[in-house]
Amino acid sequence: MAIHYYCRHCGYKVGSLEQVSVHSEQVGLHKLSEEDRMDMVSYEQNGDIHIKTICEDCQESLNRNPDYHQSDYLIH
Repeated sequence: MAIHYYCRHCGYKVGSLEQVSVHSEQVGLHKLSEEDRMDMVSYEQNGDIHIKTICEDCQESLNRNPDYHQSDYLIH
């Protein structure tokens, strides 16, 4: 099982954890509300977990252009 992090705005693969066994507390998933967990976390057939996060470039773009928060997808 691996955990893969992808930017929710541009789709960039931010990183992966290739550990065999990881508890949700170790990566902070237990701190998400049920609604956020449903929106940000998906489980694959092979046991991998995909987590939506934000990459540094998109975060910088959002900081410079707050009106971009209305967009689901950013191109940079």
